[in-house]
Amino acid sequence: MHGSTWCSRNDSRPFLLVPLCGLTPTTDPYCVGNSRLICSNNFPIIENMRRRDYLSQLELMVLFAILRTRENAYGMAIVREIEQHREREVALAGIYAALERLEAKGLVRSERGDPTPERGGKARTYFEVTGAGLKALRSAHAMFSRLSAGLKELTLVTL
Repeated sequence: MHGSTWCSRNDSRPFLLVPLCGLTPTTDPYCVGNSRLICSNNFPIIENMRRRDYLSQLELMVLFAILRTRENAYGMAIVREIEQHREREVALAGIYAALERLEAKGLVRSERGDPTPERGGKARTYFEVTGAGLKALRSAHAMFSRLSAGLKELTLVTL
């Protein structure tokens, strides 16, 4: 917009400052002098576009594997559970990266176990799905069920 400039208010959200073109400012709290602040939510902000609120396929598999392994949900047990059902190898580093993301989102919590001699005195880290994680799994499961309902391409054919 010609004559517009970007600025920010005290909450650091960017706004577009648009001239009122001769109109009299009102008691609108977004008016500053002869200009009006327009919230940037009307415009794409790259930082917000990068934020993911959905779960990746690997993150979903990790959550399911934690539920399946119950109190024995540590790194290698999660890998074995996923490999058993996926029938493909999974990188342990990828599982730990997914676990870190899930913990940052509040979908899993971790707890250190007791050190064991077979691990050279190191403790295992055990994982548990939180209430929010269970809610996210239920939501994803319901969404996939709705999307796939009635698709003949997904119906198993027995010969």
